[in-house]
Amino acid sequence: MNRRSRRWWLLTLTCGLFAPAAASQPIAPAVPPGEDGGAAQVVADDGRTTMLWPIGNHQRGRLVIDGRPGKPLLAELSVISEPGGATRTPLEGVDPAAFVVVGDRREPGGRPPGMSVFNTFFDTPANRPHRSYRSRLDLKRVEVRRHGPRVTVAIGELSAGPFTGEWQITVSPGCGLVQLEAVLTTSEPRTAYLYDLGLMGGPESAGERLAWTDTEGAFREVELNRAEPDRSIAVRHRAVVLSGSSGSVACFPPPHQYFFPRDLTDNQQTVWAGRKHRSLDDRFGFGIRQTERGGGAYVPWFNAPPGSAQRLGLFLQISPGDARNAMERTLAFTNGDRFPAIPGHRTFTSHFHMAMAMAALDRKARGLPPVVPDCVGMFREMGVEMVHLAEFHGDGHPRDPGPRRLQELRAMFDECRRLSGDGFLMIPGEEANVHLGLPAPGRDAGHWLYLFPRPVAWIMSRSPGQPFVEPHPDFGKLYRVGDRADMLRLLETERGLAWTAHARIKASSWTPDIFRKEDFFTSDRWLGAAWKAMPADLSDDRLGRRVLDLLDDMANWGNRKQVLGEVDVFKLDHTHELYGHMNVNYVRLDRVPRFEEGWAPLLDALRGGRFFVTTGEVLVPEFSISGGESGSTVRLAADGRAALHATVRGTFPLAFAEVVSGDGDAVHRQRIDLSDVPAFAMRTLEVPLSLAGRRWARLEVWDIARNGAFTQPVWIE
Repeated sequence: MNRRSRRWWLLTLTCGLFAPAAASQPIAPAVPPGEDGGAAQVVADDGRTTMLWPIGNHQRGRLVIDGRPGKPLLAELSVISEPGGATRTPLEGVDPAAFVVVGDRREPGGRPPGMSVFNTFFDTPANRPHRSYRSRLDLKRVEVRRHGPRVTVAIGELSAGPFTGEWQITVSPGCGLVQLEAVLTTSEPRTAYLYDLGLMGGPESAGERLAWTDTEGAFREVELNRAEPDRSIAVRHRAVVLSGSSGSVACFPPPHQYFFPRDLTDNQQTVWAGRKHRSLDDRFGFGIRQTERGGGAYVPWFNAPPGSAQRLGLFLQISPGDARNAMERTLAFTNGDRFPAIPGHRTFTSHFHMAMAMAALDRKARGLPPVVPDCVGMFREMGVEMVHLAEFHGDGHPRDPGPRRLQELRAMFDECRRLSGDGFLMIPGEEANVHLGLPAPGRDAGHWLYLFPRPVAWIMSRSPGQPFVEPHPDFGKLYRVGDRADMLRLLETERGLAWTAHARIKASSWTPDIFRKEDFFTSDRWLGAAWKAMPADLSDDRLGRRVLDLLDDMANWGNRKQVLGEVDVFKLDHTHELYGHMNVNYVRLDRVPRFEEGWAPLLDALRGGRFFVTTGEVLVPEFSISGGESGSTVRLAADGRAALHATVRGTFPLAFAEVVSGDGDAVHRQRIDLSDVPAFAMRTLEVPLSLAGRRWARLEVWDIARNGAFTQPVWIE
């Protein structure tokens, strides 16, 4: 038994020995201190478990968990300043509470054989009977679990309707972050759910003001009235702050994991404060919330496969300062909801149904001047430099064979040209969904996007006798595409790329699997597929496993395919909660191309795999295997020895990295524990690998909030 395993065994045994026989007795474990001064410490005394950890700036955090019967579970959350030991306590005497809305998952028709009922987007459980529950704690055990320098205190037994489990409270040295999770499991076969999480109770004198940033970007701070009924608040940045003379505590969700996929990103009022939340708890409380409806025709909630440990989480950020200081500390974890610049990289995002062309035509018809859509400012604020549209998806006339189609294409090209400039590129594109694919029983042939290196005019049909291409006075050339051969010919002629949108889900449930041996898929014009974090399952230790698995499958099929990040949402305005639904591609380019010169270098980089995908909090500015960067080919020694080199950065404390590789049949994983990497840190990974018989390898990195990044494969000869 190694040292780490021995420590885990001793902690578990110690906690078990000190668990009381009767729930009427104080409950707290007796645990040893951490191994060094930089680790979190846990001290148990008279039924109270105290967690102490360094948070920087000569300060320590202190969280006291009270195991005495009838006492609030979280007795105190404080900041201790050194030297002198001055203590500020912004939160005391509260109970964590989870509010779970439980429905059922229905299986849509026309799915591939063996595909899980949980792999769905086209579902709205709110349209069927569902019920809300508040969590109940039957305090029977308190356990301490160490993860490197981090400490988790687990408290059971917790229940909420058909779910049972425990509270887990984790602190990580280096920041004032407290991670609170209700870890719950159900045995019900087809459960779909959503959740609110918050803190209830507290003395009337604690917390004098409530603060947030409103949807116009203004910082709002109001006097707290603990007698007011529960209200939901539309905020930016997903956070609410409770503040007073003793400091502040911000409350916010995991920034991306909390937002199950929707077609719309409209603000759903994601924080709450007041009494009688969901009419299930009479006490004052505040926290994060979700809504059963809203966000488009389909609102699928989260999946809870039977026996899976669902992690319903929120974060608390303590500050000895005022509400603004707490909000600033909170926003640091998402870089201010911005994708930071990386030298030698440019940010690219895809799949936005903005209906910009039709809006421009409508304004022109009404004699109104052009406007800059809200989305342009939103992208620029986020640090997004290149945006790929997916126009005419429910708007316009994409299948029109004549002048109307060309008028709308011209409007799209003109709008993209007008809105580009000053280091920003708006790229025309469509979710075309014609010609490429194979029919599947009960389903269409799958959805796909195209990307040309310049504006290309084409019509999606060709009558007998019509030419494939002809000169055109406005566009230079006009293409007519009548079938699969024409479509592939167009992509090859114009050096365009195409890929599967929302692969293995939505209207692409069967694809690309059913056409993986077809000529258009094996062509170098078919990039691969696009990644988005759906469906949503809070038991997973990463986001978007659906397409990560597909990336591995495509590599094992023998095709050098890539996976880029997509967002797939409809019209935006500045009040929306876009960041929570975002991911971005960091492409290895020296500069953003100008619209007038075309963007062929972007397509070359994508086709060459010279990019990584991220939610923004985890960055991989350097990655190579035996000197080969993503998209390149390396030759290894006969024994398969190789070396990983990577530089990884995170805002949240990191959790793990994984080297994923394949041999043409099986997928292999080598996990790298990163639990010793604190918040706002960079780590250089130098890891020996054994890749004998492997054909490819790539890297993933994930943090404690399930934010992450992944590279494209390195190909092995």
